[in-house]
Amino acid sequence: MDRTTPTHFNQKQLARRWGLSPRTLERWRHQKSGLPYLKIGGRVVYRLEDVLHYEAQRMHVASAAPLPRR
Repeated sequence: MDRTTPTHFNQKQLARRWGLSPRTLERWRHQKSGLPYLKIGGRVVYRLEDVLHYEAQRMHVASAAPLPRR
């Protein structure tokens, strides 16, 4: 990873990446769902590797519909 690649996201950055409200991430933390996070000096951050892993776990691949029989 180079210096321009972020290694952590704050709540607003991650919410923007996923098109969510920052409050959704807050709710997930309160409900103990969602992805792991770090709390450093009162600041919540998400590690890039955890974000990528979380996204990969939720990857869905559409399967082609079967062709009708003749």
